[in-house]
Amino acid sequence: MARITRLVAEGKFYKSGCWQNKRRQILERDNHECQHCKTEGKFSLATCVHHINHLEVRPDLALDDDNLISLCDGCHNREHPEKLADIEPPANAKTRMFPERW
Repeated sequence: MARITRLVAEGKFYKSGCWQNKRRQILERDNHECQHCKTEGKFSLATCVHHINHLEVRPDLALDDDNLISLCDGCHNREHPEKLADIEPPANAKTRMFPERW
């Protein structure tokens, strides 16, 4: 537990071997299917493993199977809208070349 807390504090948890192994196990458990899409009767390939109780709040649940769920990129982004707020959309090439001058 102390090791995981240290890895989280240093920002190295997601690159650690223990996380990579657990991530692989959870994706296999969920058959690489997005669990949110699945509840809606859809299929999407899961590429992310999401902490239901966020890692920063509950580092003690970092590797707990019951706290992890496989999600597609779209569903994972909906779970973390705060991460998208800092990303500025790319400017249109025409807008850069011909700025509007009213």
